[in-house]
Amino acid sequence: MSEPVGHVAFTPAVKEIQERRGSRASYAKLEARGPSRATVTPDLIAFLEQVDTAYVATASADGRPYAQHRGGPKGFIRALDERTLGFVDFVGNRQYITLGNLAENDRAFLFLMDYANRRRVKVWGRARVVENDTALLSTLMPEGYKARPEQAFLFTVEAWDVNCSQHIPQKLDAEEVTDIVQALRQRVHALEAENAELHRQIEEREGAAFK
Repeated sequence: MSEPVGHVAFTPAVKEIQERRGSRASYAKLEARGPSRATVTPDLIAFLEQVDTAYVATASADGRPYAQHRGGPKGFIRALDERTLGFVDFVGNRQYITLGNLAENDRAFLFLMDYANRRRVKVWGRARVVENDTALLSTLMPEGYKARPEQAFLFTVEAWDVNCSQHIPQKLDAEEVTDIVQALRQRVHALEAENAELHRQIEEREGAAFK
């Protein structure tokens, strides 16, 4: 059975610190609500459709942590069912640290960022890598994306939560900013042409008046 978010993140040591620093009561209420975010919901799917940046955290068998960036076009992480997320693992630097960690410890964590809207989502679960499955790769591969797939990454969701937006800097996507600037430039050019035409018409009328 899936655990509530509080049961996943709030270890006895965490709870002791919360108690000592005065925040335990409010987080105890969160735990009491139960596993409301233990499955993939439409809200999470809508968020994933806007995500192009993720950080995958794993740990070795002896607990040594490691975090690695994963990216792609918006929506590259997809919901396969109410408990499973998946994305293509593209060919990279071939260090395979994440894969090695998962081979001996399948616990994993996804940290998903939407800088433009100052949103972040945390996902706890277990992960595995699927090799030589062309059908799965075809399902997960973003259409038209120029990258070479190596394997598929499947993430079984145990719990997820939304962080507050405090201290998240707002960063805009360069491609989106370029499109906005280009549209503004086109509008400026159109207004300049319209203004020039109005000046020409005024000059013609003024010239005719003096004849």
